[in-house]
Amino acid sequence: MMDDGSPVSIFEYDFSDQAKKATRQFGTNALRKLRTTRHPDVLKFMDAVETDTNIYLMTERVRPLQAVLQTWSTRDAKEREDWLLWGLHRISACFSLQFPSHVALTFVNDPCSSTHGKICVNSIFISPSGEWKLGGFELFSNAKDEATTLYTLGGLFPGSASWATPEVKKGGWSVLKGCEPAVADAYALGLLLHTVFNPSLPSPATAHPPHPPPAVSSSGAIPPSLFASFKKLLNPNLKGRLTPKAFLEIGMADTGFFANNKLVKVCLGLDNFALSSEAEKNSFLRTLKESSSSFPFEFTSNRILPSLVTALEYGGASAATILPLVLQFGSSVSPEEYPNVILAPLIKLYASPDRGTRMALLDYLPEYADRLDKKTVSDKIFPHLVRAIFIYSAPFSPEMLQSTGFSDTVAVIREATTKSIILLAPKLTDRILNNDLLRFLAKMQIDPEASIRTNTCILIGRLGPTLGYHTKKKVLVPAFTRALKDTFVHARVAGLMAFMATIDCFEVEDVANKVIPNIAFAMIDKEKLVRDQAFKAVELFVKKLEHHAVTMPETAVFDASDNSSNPLPEQATLVTTAAGAAGSLAGWAISSLGKKLMTSDLQTTIGVGAGSTPTERPTSTPPPAAYSGNTLSNASFLSVPQTMSAAASPLSSPALPSTSKTKGMQLGANKVPSSIAASIVAEHWAEDVADTAGTENPWGNDDLIDVNADEDDWSESLMAGFALLLTPSLGAFETAPPALVVPKPIASVGLGFSVKGNSNGSSTYRTNPILNSPSNPSSRASTPMSSPPPLNASQSEMTKEDRAAEMARRKEERKQRIALLKEQKKNAARA
Repeated sequence: MMDDGSPVSIFEYDFSDQAKKATRQFGTNALRKLRTTRHPDVLKFMDAVETDTNIYLMTERVRPLQAVLQTWSTRDAKEREDWLLWGLHRISACFSLQFPSHVALTFVNDPCSSTHGKICVNSIFISPSGEWKLGGFELFSNAKDEATTLYTLGGLFPGSASWATPEVKKGGWSVLKGCEPAVADAYALGLLLHTVFNPSLPSPATAHPPHPPPAVSSSGAIPPSLFASFKKLLNPNLKGRLTPKAFLEIGMADTGFFANNKLVKVCLGLDNFALSSEAEKNSFLRTLKESSSSFPFEFTSNRILPSLVTALEYGGASAATILPLVLQFGSSVSPEEYPNVILAPLIKLYASPDRGTRMALLDYLPEYADRLDKKTVSDKIFPHLVRAIFIYSAPFSPEMLQSTGFSDTVAVIREATTKSIILLAPKLTDRILNNDLLRFLAKMQIDPEASIRTNTCILIGRLGPTLGYHTKKKVLVPAFTRALKDTFVHARVAGLMAFMATIDCFEVEDVANKVIPNIAFAMIDKEKLVRDQAFKAVELFVKKLEHHAVTMPETAVFDASDNSSNPLPEQATLVTTAAGAAGSLAGWAISSLGKKLMTSDLQTTIGVGAGSTPTERPTSTPPPAAYSGNTLSNASFLSVPQTMSAAASPLSSPALPSTSKTKGMQLGANKVPSSIAASIVAEHWAEDVADTAGTENPWGNDDLIDVNADEDDWSESLMAGFALLLTPSLGAFETAPPALVVPKPIASVGLGFSVKGNSNGSSTYRTNPILNSPSNPSSRASTPMSSPPPLNASQSEMTKEDRAAEMARRKEERKQRIALLKEQKKNAARA
């Protein structure tokens, strides 16, 4: 075996025996002639070692023809005949690279003017591809040489009598020196032809004196088309004997036995492939594909495949036809040899600047992708898909810089590269898959070609499950969302399908917060195909959320020690229509506010006797309401769930005469209607909004609302909106009148005022004449209580600065009222 791992054959000449020392000249002649004779059909010399007792010849790896003939005896007769004819052609009919009109023997006889002298089964060897190689140069001689072994020592060579010509048997080997060089080899070629076709039969009668011509009955397995030439080769008259050159010409005629042999045709086509026209190449490749199954295995794997791979390196339009043939013939190669015979040449071709070659490699990647290993793909193939190469027009003068793969200027190459990634992805390293590759795919999503953008989205969808956890969270949603905004309808559909295909890659939080919101706008896409797919996608993701929601608890766990945690009441039923949702929302708002105000903490008396002890008021209860002039103030109704104690209220007095029985003065007996409570909350909320109207805008320094536009003022709009919430039958969100609108008159004895609805839609507040003024608890004049003046009563005449000053004044008054209420609370506690 050579240093590069190539197998070799060793021929040994042993002269250690004294009896063989006389034959040393044969070994020396074989070494000298084989070293200087170069021809494709001649055994390839590689090295030699010569000692006093031995000569070692190193040649290409071959086997003796005698041993191979035994293995071919069991094969089909037609297949065996084709192989034998092809072998004879290689010996006498294959063209030489140096001398196109000559073959092995023709080359020896004509240009070399020599005689081989030993044409027999033992001087022919078979290469791994099944080709016949001429060896046995022990008697190789030129008549012009001074020292020739054939003419002087030919009779001493063992077995030389079996292929000796009639004239040699009659006059000795020296007679050949005055004859044409080809006469002895032609006769020996005839005997070889009989031997290979009839290995079990004895030599023909013409080989023995008186050398009669061969009879048809003695032809055996020799093909009839070959028998006439076989007979001429064995002509005992040397002047009428057919030469190897003439034998070649007859066989290569249009109807000759060599020209119609398929193996001969294939070899000739492969040898001349580079010089053929495109039409001739296509015709040859088509013939090769049609008869591929009839070729011997050795011939396919060692002769056809290397030639096709060599032809593929030249690129061109025929690359798309050659590559499938390479893969077709490579299917019969053993798994151990496949990486070296098929994969190694193909991987080198990825560096080729020829687009036809690279396109063929990508198109037929499914045929060999499974046989590629991870290191080969990451280190040798992927770099060529993303690199730029120089095309040279002259030595050291780059003609142009050409990008390959993803960056190729030809759209077909970019699309084929994108499609090929799905086959190469399992062989890529994690870094390439989650970093380098995604960078190129991001560029592919903005490619000018719509089909490339679509295929890129599909590719990302198929790669999704194999990406890393963090890569999925960062890449998938933006990539698919970009596809949903594509102008190409099928790209948008691909984005939706990619979302659906990678549903398991999204966590439920991402589904609710990112996926569904990014899909929602596709449900009103201009194309029905996109809309239908969007609804299916949303339905799929909603089902995933529903399945997850089933596993969630009904409510969050609250800390019992936290008195400020008061969850909203649970909704009794689910609604399925818009009207039902509006009604349920209004009803829920009324019931929730009422329920917060009607707790058992309100079960206390307003007026008590002189000896009675007022009920203790919870510390968490907000300060009670108080009058400031004609305006009703509430300490804090924004904290609706908290309770309120009437014992500390200035609306009650220890000496207050009652207009009804004491039992009827209890808040528990006279509950506050939900509409009144909600109205007070709305009024207080409106004040808070008005108070903050002049403050700095929390979203920025720009005004979000024009203070001079009364119709857009939130102080009135909020009041009207709350009235709409309390009265579901009202229409759209309109500006509320100065006074609150309530459904019907409600009298409240406990609180000391009543609210009546007028026919014009307004309402009037009136106080009870028995109540005392907060400024004088012992006596209070009966003063009608009007509603708080509307905040926008004079807004049209006020500037922005005046409005801010008015709001500051009201805020200060509110603080004073709160302080007064706190003081009254302390006085009530001491009493």
